[in-house]
Amino acid sequence: MTKEESTDILRGTTLKVYLFLLKRREPVGVREVQRALKLSSPSIAMYHLSKLEDAGLVKSEYGSYVVEKIVLENSVRISHFLVPRHLFYLTFAFIALTIQLTLFKPATLTREYFFSIITTSVLLLFLCYETIRTWLKGSP
Repeated sequence: MTKEESTDILRGTTLKVYLFLLKRREPVGVREVQRALKLSSPSIAMYHLSKLEDAGLVKSEYGSYVVEKIVLENSVRISHFLVPRHLFYLTFAFIALTIQLTLFKPATLTREYFFSIITTSVLLLFLCYETIRTWLKGSP
């Protein structure tokens, strides 16, 4: 399967199962997935695990499942946390705005200074929106 096809199946409950496996480092059984995600039966967990296995994203090892292929388009994996990549850009924009407001503040305020402050503030707001949206969506 191509990367586009494998990421197309990452929606809804299948995405939740994949993210659960991605956050875990050790192999996970069907019942553990069912209990952790509060699925109604083990067969539903097995269905989603099979979908992921057919896509080549997870593999079965002695009745347990582990992530075979990590697909992270909007997130970065740090230890067992998934952090939206926009968070790094947001941090940079915040530091840039802080430096502009403290270190680069001119003696007389000019239009150029206000333009740079407004531009950096708009960038900061946009990145904040994108970070929150990615975090809430839970998209890899």
